[in-house]
Amino acid sequence: MTRPALVLIGPMGAGKTSVGRKVAKALRRPFYDSDIAVVRAHGPIDRIFAEQGEQVFRAWEREAVATGLAQGGVVSLGGGAVLDTDTQDDLAHHRVALLTVEPRVVAARVAGSDRPLLRGEDALARWEEIYRARSPLYRRLADRTFDTSHGPLQRVVESIVQWAREDQQETGGDPHAGDRQRVPHEQRARDEDVR
Repeated sequence: MTRPALVLIGPMGAGKTSVGRKVAKALRRPFYDSDIAVVRAHGPIDRIFAEQGEQVFRAWEREAVATGLAQGGVVSLGGGAVLDTDTQDDLAHHRVALLTVEPRVVAARVAGSDRPLLRGEDALARWEEIYRARSPLYRRLADRTFDTSHGPLQRVVESIVQWAREDQQETGGDPHAGDRQRVPHEQRARDEDVR
């Protein structure tokens, strides 16, 4: 079996692709980005949304995520990939780093973006709305959180690399031997129904 992946999740503009590439290089592990995989297989994401709709994009995204996780290495997920319950369940078998970013910082990063969910008059307000809705899910799935708002991204890269190396030494890469016990989505749903 492939050793667990180090997975980067978080909102659009948090720097998952940039950070992920550098983390993978530092750890000498392959890098995989689910959005890049979808684009290579099916074309630009904004065109997929316009011509085929978000539902088709999410199905292709799910396939890309499953492929990336199966390969291991460092895997960057698109901001909405965690909405899929199968992806949520799969993440229980991997180490997950949440990258966060402040709205004022993301405004500069996504200015003029071709991201379909940030189209329209007030892209920043839309980003904040999406992030607020997804934030509890991101936090529930993450083993560690790293903010990319301040200082050079290289500091974030170094922090993630240090965490990954320490985690590997402490747990042997077993995601169930770490700092918290995660349960599959179905079990979480049953547990939440009981309360």
